Amino acid sequence: MGNRAVIGWTDHNNELHSDSVGVYLHWNGGRDSVEAFLAYCKACGFRSPSEDSYGVARFVQVVANFFGSSGGLSIGVDRIDRLDADNGDNGVYVCNGWNIVDRKYFDGEEQNEHDMLSMLEEINLRQPECMQMSSKQIQAIAELSQVDPESPVFAPEDI
Repeated sequence: MGNRAVIGWTDHNNELHSDSVGVYLHWNGGRDSVEAFLAYCKACGFRSPSEDSYGVARFVQVVANFFGSSGGLSIGVDRIDRLDADNGDNGVYVCNGWNIVDRKYFDGEEQNEHDMLSMLEEINLRQPECMQMSSKQIQAIAELSQVDPESPVFAPEDI
């Protein structure tokens, strides 16, 4: 039981490999949550996970902060072939940078329980104070990410 998902990133050839590093979410694996996590990280100006491991580390940091101390079993990091990819919930989000570009092991209905603004506000509140953004910045991220709901594309300088 859960709302599971695996997030993986493509390489420089735009391919996702089974031995690539992936992130497992036991909860908040619906597209609405995953897009908000990705949008938040992009707005923070973190390096792209498709470029190097620092971006993956920052993504894990943001999500783990969101789950808090009670969420210790809610996130995992491993090679994609060792994670629960065919999980019966949300499958694998294939990302390039901070954008979802494909999906594997998913043929269900997309979750749409969390609107982008509310999710971003909650993610922001659960980050260390020194990382938190202003309400105006969060509002701008939500508005910019709604321009194309399939791909929250914007840069920190857009905010």
